[in-house]
Amino acid sequence: MATQSKKGLVILAIGSIPLIMTLGNSMLIPILPKMQAELGITSFQVSLTITMFSATAAISIPIFGYLSDRFSRKAIIIPALFLYGIGGLLAGLAAAFITSPYIWIIIGRAMQGMGAAGTAPIAMALTGDLFKGSDQSKVLGIVEASNGFGKVLSPIVGSLLALLVWYAPFLGFPVFCIIAILLTIIFIREKQKTNKPPSFGSYLSGLFSVFKHEGRWLFTAYVAGAVCLFTLFGILFFLSDTLEKQYEIVGVWKGAILAVPLLFMMTTSYVTGSKIGKKLKRMKTVIIIGLLFMTVSFASLVLFTKLFLFIAVLAVSSIGTGLVLPCLNSLITGSVGKSRRGFVTSLYGSVRFLGVAAGPPAYGWLMGWSTNGMFYCTAGLTLFTCFLCLFFIHTKNQQSTGQNEKQSTLFTKIQLKTE
Repeated sequence: MATQSKKGLVILAIGSIPLIMTLGNSMLIPILPKMQAELGITSFQVSLTITMFSATAAISIPIFGYLSDRFSRKAIIIPALFLYGIGGLLAGLAAAFITSPYIWIIIGRAMQGMGAAGTAPIAMALTGDLFKGSDQSKVLGIVEASNGFGKVLSPIVGSLLALLVWYAPFLGFPVFCIIAILLTIIFIREKQKTNKPPSFGSYLSGLFSVFKHEGRWLFTAYVAGAVCLFTLFGILFFLSDTLEKQYEIVGVWKGAILAVPLLFMMTTSYVTGSKIGKKLKRMKTVIIIGLLFMTVSFASLVLFTKLFLFIAVLAVSSIGTGLVLPCLNSLITGSVGKSRRGFVTSLYGSVRFLGVAAGPPAYGWLMGWSTNGMFYCTAGLTLFTCFLCLFFIHTKNQQSTGQNEKQSTLFTKIQLKTE
């Protein structure tokens, strides 16, 4: 019983890391229109508060991934959380005390992006280190569900904090970071590395070997993850703007409505992670089904104008996202051994952040062009991604064994379908 309790605390600590990372963008979504009005900036400038965070994270993630492989996961996660909190504090104080705070807010968001680079992607690698077999898929499902829970919680928390003053969400970041830091320090115990870290040259050589043999399906999985986050944050940006301008829904009610599709995604992610185990054929099937759900949902949104029906149909796409992401997490985390896992999962995290960064500005442009066109383009993108996964992720019933490093996993060899 004590072991189970200890295991639960470790999972709680790991789950807090992506939850904090998720707050970085989702908690600000409800306040973007208010920020634009208060600072007197353009729609593009306000979207940069999301884009700067995500783009900086995307650039920094591979560096932190390499460092986590060379040293330890905790040695990266804890300083990253500190930097994340300090960036939020800088942005909040600038908004409170500086007449023209926009540039300082952007700098603070860049600092937060760098901090975020050392959180969720490294947490995935940490999960791969600490859990094996079917437990690994379950915990990765919990990590993705925690990510989703952060997306559910953050619009509501952001709206509540904004009742005090519009920039209060920035000042909330340090508080949440302190909680995650304490949980990580107290409950996560890593094994000390006994072997001397490989030289940078041999490390790169090993990575080239991984991508040479499994690069196509890995890059396909990376693209699928980026598309999921690109469409999710793009549609949330559209929904936030529509709720305020068309329906005049603001504050907590707005945050609650934004949370509805995210709640479906979170629940689906948790269930998916607990059911897929290490069955690769099942993972591929679930990915295809999830992308089809997204395609049908996005294409159908043009038929619905009533808010209730629109949200209900949009929830179907969130269910699809919740089916896809845990499977991708498990595939990517199990594709390589511990010594290079940090970089491979971090690169995946990097392209996910690029998807988040591109979403709001891209959808801001599409909204100005054509709302129906935006939905059809989104559906076309997810359908194209579905075909990529169908043709390039191929499973073969053959046990995977690492010749140069131990990979205590029940993964079967993932190979690419070749003509």
